Amino acid sequence: MEGMDFVKDVTTLKKYVWKHRGTRRYKIAAIDCGIKFNILRILADLGCETHVFPARASAEAIMSIKPDGLFLSNGPGDPAVVTYVIDTVKALLGKLPIFGICLGNQILGLALGGKTYKLKFGHHGANHPVKDFPGNRIAVTSQNHGFCVDIKSLDTHEVEVIHLNLNDKSVEGIRHKKFPAFSIQYHPESAPGPHDARYLFNQFIDMIETYKNV
Repeated sequence: MEGMDFVKDVTTLKKYVWKHRGTRRYKIAAIDCGIKFNILRILADLGCETHVFPARASAEAIMSIKPDGLFLSNGPGDPAVVTYVIDTVKALLGKLPIFGICLGNQILGLALGGKTYKLKFGHHGANHPVKDFPGNRIAVTSQNHGFCVDIKSLDTHEVEVIHLNLNDKSVEGIRHKKFPAFSIQYHPESAPGPHDARYLFNQFIDMIETYKNV
């Protein structure tokens, strides 16, 4: 998979909208690198109308809908070669709150100047323990990735590691210290399996609320 861009094969060909449930509270732009529908269902339950964009959508196209937040989806392949998404995220940093999952975590890490590498043994299946430092809790997580953000490549003046894999001490989550942007490496969307980390979607909503009130 190293050097392979599979995102181009799984992304949506055109933008579509996943409707909110109940009263619409927020408008979310999602970059589709292989997005899981249960992510969209959870956002809908939280009052989010999600506009799902193709992976090659420009920053200008995304900002044209005046979103309240940006979601970076999961997806397959080597994150380092998906330069078109990395460049878009770079352009949007600091302009709106950002939340990424799995490949979205790696994309955010690369957009923040970090590097990624291929794990010797990929993380697949359930029961991966992850330490959430800000929340002072441990989640038993579901994972499916072969690449990881390199801890040593991150500028610690700007980026902090907020989640850590307790099996191999690899990065499971990062957060920018100035911009409203964070991401996680595992899957909190309750499909498949664990519900332990679903609270992270609420943290995204809280970040949007805080940003709107600044």
